[in-house]
Amino acid sequence: MHAIDYERATDTAHALRLAQSADTRFIGGGTNLLDLMKGGVERPLRLVDITRIGLADITELPNGGLRIGALARNSDTANHALVRSRYPLLSQALLAGASPQLRNMATMGGNLMQRPRCPYFVDTAFEMCNKRLPGSGCAAREGYNRMHAILGASQACIAVNPSDMSVALAALDATVQVAGPRGNRSIPIGEFHRLPGSQPQAETTLAAGELITAVDLPPPAFARHAHYLKVRDRNSYAFALVSVAAALDIADGVVRQARIALGGVAHKPWRMPAAEALLVGHPLEEARSRQAALLVRGAQGFEDNRFKIDMAQRATVSALRRAGGIA
Repeated sequence: MHAIDYERATDTAHALRLAQSADTRFIGGGTNLLDLMKGGVERPLRLVDITRIGLADITELPNGGLRIGALARNSDTANHALVRSRYPLLSQALLAGASPQLRNMATMGGNLMQRPRCPYFVDTAFEMCNKRLPGSGCAAREGYNRMHAILGASQACIAVNPSDMSVALAALDATVQVAGPRGNRSIPIGEFHRLPGSQPQAETTLAAGELITAVDLPPPAFARHAHYLKVRDRNSYAFALVSVAAALDIADGVVRQARIALGGVAHKPWRMPAAEALLVGHPLEEARSRQAALLVRGAQGFEDNRFKIDMAQRATVSALRRAGGIA
């Protein structure tokens, strides 16, 4: 391993001053970054430790929403009383991710920045990976691609975003708060992660030197009817083949609002607005749920993952039933 400069930031402003070079990475829990460094995938020349700059509080917002600091641990967030009572979808998604030991270290900001677990990306023995070596090709397209994307993929990359938390945040219409050398800005969660296109190495819309400071949740609307369903090869410490975050606002037996986001199927959490619109104004009936699930538009399977298309549809129906309390 090459030499690395290590700096410990004392506050957000200090962290931003220390990070004004392309070869710098912020480090909090380090549960993803350190693995990638050990494998030679990430090769920063400087690490800026942000664990002592605050940003771990979970507080109510004036509009009735919730602000979760970027350095709040996944386990603390999942078990926070306000998250459990008002945003159970987020709590369920966090508890579905990784292991208890990793959740005790991983942070909200770090979870948002998770990089894909594509084996051709994380193993430098494979020369073809447009994420590591732009222009080298995508080995997964012709290789073993059981875990890969069926939506939003490109000729350059078919990797998927591995975060459970981000799928729930997409369904909840969260906003990512960011600080940077040009000031602060708010990024809607749907605009935070990018599809691969021709530049799969750019996974988020963060600019150079920007730091996630918090995640804001809008006032709760889905506390009573929400469910996160994760389909995976084993019940512990496995990434999703397909996951579904389903959230419903139901009054007098009729769906007033609906949110559906899929995970394990694309380079970013995949919202299904057409399916959501189909549910609104109607009772949550089996036939309508199945009709909504069929709206996995543009899905394209590869040699080893075509099963995901049917799995995504079935998982959507199941998640809606559980969210609606009719499973």
